[in-house]
Amino acid sequence: MENSPAGAPNPALVFETLQAHQRTSALRAAIELDIFRTLGDSPLTAAAIAEACQASERGIRILCDFLTIVGILAKQDGGYKHTPSSAAFLDPRSPMCMGATARFLGLPAMREPFNHLADIVRSGRTNMPGEGTVEPENPVWVEFAHSMAPMMAPMSGPLGTIVLEGLNGPIRVLDIAAGHGLFGIAVAKQNKEAVIQALDWASVLAVAQANAQAAGLGDRYQTLPGNAFDVPFAGPYNLVLLTNFLHHYDPPTNTALLRKVHAALHPGGRVAILEFVPNDDRISPPGPAAFALTMLASTASGDAYPFSALKSMLEDAGFENATARPVPMGPHTVVMANRPA
Repeated sequence: MENSPAGAPNPALVFETLQAHQRTSALRAAIELDIFRTLGDSPLTAAAIAEACQASERGIRILCDFLTIVGILAKQDGGYKHTPSSAAFLDPRSPMCMGATARFLGLPAMREPFNHLADIVRSGRTNMPGEGTVEPENPVWVEFAHSMAPMMAPMSGPLGTIVLEGLNGPIRVLDIAAGHGLFGIAVAKQNKEAVIQALDWASVLAVAQANAQAAGLGDRYQTLPGNAFDVPFAGPYNLVLLTNFLHHYDPPTNTALLRKVHAALHPGGRVAILEFVPNDDRISPPGPAAFALTMLASTASGDAYPFSALKSMLEDAGFENATARPVPMGPHTVVMANRPA
């Protein structure tokens, strides 16, 4: 069935999609059992892995075979070993390990809406209480700040390079929805005269502050607790970061926030928006385009916006010269624009 001619009916596509939840469960189980830490460069038998992970040999064999089938592990001479991807992104000894992301993506609050997706499609909004994930003080964002940092860390440095282009010397930066704080921290590391003001809920800012302290930023890292729509900005700023934020809201709400950002910038100042940005067809590239379904399930009005939509919001808010730059090491795009000088 997998080798059906192009354009031919393919029942495997339907069956594999209906069973796709097994891939999620298998990966999360392997992370929980610490299989990826146990594996090394040389193949290990199911018996050896089972002993190290305190699990049944039968269970380990079947789980590791499944992970090999889907391409996460490799099998050699009856034993299991890392693939390059699992060694880089799933072994806890790797600085790029993304295993912690399973905690946030696996939260019942994030997964439960998909059990009622037909109802959500009928209503056009999440079935979560209130505004969904962006309900004030939602505790999921504390877990996000802890869990998603490893996924965002590889792109924080490249993002810093992009947003600081042409910005030298002393600058003031507002990091809206700072979360883990890594993006603002990357900017401060690359510009030793930058002062970062991080805005988020107080409980989330505690995580960002700890990361900033570990990075040795001292008094160059300041916090501004509260709601970005309500808290007065302590401008003027040279740069405002809006990372993974606008996708939670509809265009009028985003435009209103961008007007507030515009007013808080120096003339000629820059806003830098990090987003999943699909093409205008909204079906490509697959990752950024598919993110719209997450927004449907978890927010009242969010979406994955093409560059043309973000450019329109920026221009309606008074910005000019909108550009889009892909970020290395991730599926994101940085959209930047300036307040007129």
